[in-house]
Amino acid sequence: MDILSLIGLVLAFVAVLVGAILKGAGVKALLSSAAFMIVIVGTVAAICLQTPLPVMKRAMRILPWIFRPPSVQRADLIKRMVEWSNTARKQGLLGLEGAIEKESDDFVKKGLQLVVDGSEPEVIRNTLEVDLHVREQADTRAAKVFEGMGIYSPTLGIIGAVLGLMAVMQNLADPSKLGQGIAAAFVATIYGIGLANLFFLPAASKLKVAIQSMTEAREMVIEGMISIAQGENPRSIESKLQGYLH
Repeated sequence: MDILSLIGLVLAFVAVLVGAILKGAGVKALLSSAAFMIVIVGTVAAICLQTPLPVMKRAMRILPWIFRPPSVQRADLIKRMVEWSNTARKQGLLGLEGAIEKESDDFVKKGLQLVVDGSEPEVIRNTLEVDLHVREQADTRAAKVFEGMGIYSPTLGIIGAVLGLMAVMQNLADPSKLGQGIAAAFVATIYGIGLANLFFLPAASKLKVAIQSMTEAREMVIEGMISIAQGENPRSIESKLQGYLH
């Protein structure tokens, strides 16, 4: 659990709600079905129009990473690769076949299979880098879905405010409705700007950090697999891969 994400989300709600109370507007003033329709539904509509279905599905799948980012224990992974190197030096590359079956990570499993098959180091690198690039691009496109929502929601908030002011202008003959109408008009702006800056954009940035961390771990796997295939000394492999822990 990423405790900072949870703290940030809670503080975002507290900041808006307590701020509304301290300013004298009250929590009730923040509730508006019209603003919800224009900003929330409008933002979803815009991002659906922009995003292909596979990317949207991937975005929904990685959204929990905000609170539970993929756990990559790099130290443990280095330890395993050093053990695989020792096994390969003692039993040959075919001795790693048992490790393939035990490995749960698809990327690591693919790398091990390439090593066991006796692939050339350059082939291993090229194959795994293509896989790495495709995975990283897919996840980055998914993270940009929330970035896009953070771009659209403030604009839709302004549209909501303008529509609200248009309604106020139609009731200029009744001064008693002006104050309430103008206040309601700006609720949409709060929704749009608030959601963009307190959730959508920070969420996109947090997802990109998680994606970058996974990419670095997979780069470490590539270097480890190539070192094993080349028959490097296990101590040298461990020393080389330790740099990825910083």
